[in-house]
Amino acid sequence: MQITIARAKVNRPKPAPASLGFGRIFTDNMFIMDYTTEKGWYDPRIVPYAPFSLEPAAMVFHYAQEVFEGLKAYRREDGKVQLFRPTANIKRMRDSCERLCIPPVDDAIYLDALKTLVETEIDWVPSAPDTSLYLRPFIIATEPHVGVHASNRYIFAIIASPVGAYYAEGLNPVKIYVEAKDVRAVKGGMGFAKTGGNYAATLKAGETAGQNGFSQVLWLDGVQRKYIEEVGSMNVFFKFGDEVATPALQGSILPGVTRDSCLKILRSWNMTVNERTIDVDELKNCSEAWGSGTAAVISPIGEIVYNGSRIIINEGKIGETTQKLYDYLTGIQWGKIPDPFGWTEPVNS
Repeated sequence: MQITIARAKVNRPKPAPASLGFGRIFTDNMFIMDYTTEKGWYDPRIVPYAPFSLEPAAMVFHYAQEVFEGLKAYRREDGKVQLFRPTANIKRMRDSCERLCIPPVDDAIYLDALKTLVETEIDWVPSAPDTSLYLRPFIIATEPHVGVHASNRYIFAIIASPVGAYYAEGLNPVKIYVEAKDVRAVKGGMGFAKTGGNYAATLKAGETAGQNGFSQVLWLDGVQRKYIEEVGSMNVFFKFGDEVATPALQGSILPGVTRDSCLKILRSWNMTVNERTIDVDELKNCSEAWGSGTAAVISPIGEIVYNGSRIIINEGKIGETTQKLYDYLTGIQWGKIPDPFGWTEPVNS
């Protein structure tokens, strides 16, 4: 399926790297493709970044039928640009689509769309340290119908945003608190899918955390309220002695691409790594903790507050394993070291 390209006629000035932040600035162009039950997915195209025109009755507004992804394009020291594990993101969106009754996009078309958009916006891929081009693919239900059923029309779009560090703290350890009242998801729900409803459920606790000087929320399971699940919008890891542990995927936790990358790297180092249930009371014995996700990559945790008690981890400093993992993973992403896993996908030659 051929992607047509109609670039923006006027290009905006590129921002200074120091002003990037995360997710506030967008490139000149975007990718769009449409779906109807009669045609399937059709008309893939690159067009100028601009607002959508949707009817007030579009089903995404009323029944939240939508999914999204997040991945990055990195500029290497030699000037070439590469994606990191795009096929893993494509597979995860397919799984999310299945859960929300959304027709999936063909894998080959999806990958072509990602690469074509990045090639079109190649000048927007920053080169300063710790910067990248964040890509946000998403699908929304657009059929105008106030009735509860799967939509018959959709838009698949990809927008791009040059970004810096996700957290203002950068790689400095963050403070998080354990949410003991609200829950994010339960088994059998949509916790494993990357859909907006999962994130909307975290906003109240996130606002409370921010007002009290915390960067993120550590979520417990929705039934017994004692087992660790996720931290904010990231998966989470803890080091207990010689063991690295992360909550097992049991249907309520997002199967993070960075999580999977961390597991594979740690196991390649012959470390003891377990995916298991982690009781919140175990945290007082951990020597290192970090969150993992596409946006922040690795975010060390220096302090956890639970039921009024403070747990200081590694004296509030980044741990040796956390630092080594961050250096190795970002080294692969920016092409500074060899990629033994075959995770990178070149965009330009």
